[in-house]
Amino acid sequence: MGNLLRIVLDVLKPLEPNIVDMVQEVAQLEGVEGVNITIYEVDRRVENAKITVEGNDLSYSALEELIAENGGAIHSIDEVAAGKTIIEDVVTHQD
Repeated sequence: MGNLLRIVLDVLKPLEPNIVDMVQEVAQLEGVEGVNITIYEVDRRVENAKITVEGNDLSYSALEELIAENGGAIHSIDEVAAGKTIIEDVVTHQD
């Protein structure tokens, strides 16, 4: 398998656990060096979150399992980076 360095997910999650508890759980996963969770929409029972995880040799399946155990569902995988280094997007004239 490739060395996953960054995974960005669009996740639907219940209000509990809150993002403080959730970010701490994700941070405990093997290989994780940093995690950001941003809420961009809140409903009465759920919230939509962008979860960005960076590290060395990340496990997508472990992340997916943790989200499911906390009652969440992955809507989409929005970005993935693998290899020896993360290549940031470059703005071009087409953008």
